[in-house]
Amino acid sequence: MREQQLRTVVTFHTTAEAMALEQICKHRGIGGKLISAPRQLSADCGIAWCAPVEETAAIRAAIEESVLEIDRIHEIMLYV
Repeated sequence: MREQQLRTVVTFHTTAEAMALEQICKHRGIGGKLISAPRQLSADCGIAWCAPVEETAAIRAAIEESVLEIDRIHEIMLYV
């Protein structure tokens, strides 16, 4: 049975922004993956970046340095 874990989820206005963050995170070795945005979160494009909460600071730094426009950064419980 799957269990819930606290995750960092980044939502976006566009798919292009989601894909850009994916490439930036992979280049920097930041763990995570693109997922369908959870229903309880608002996401304009329907795609979100999901990562362990331990990666939150690195994700925030990557977003700030790359000047990406995101919707929000959430910390929520998800089944993994």
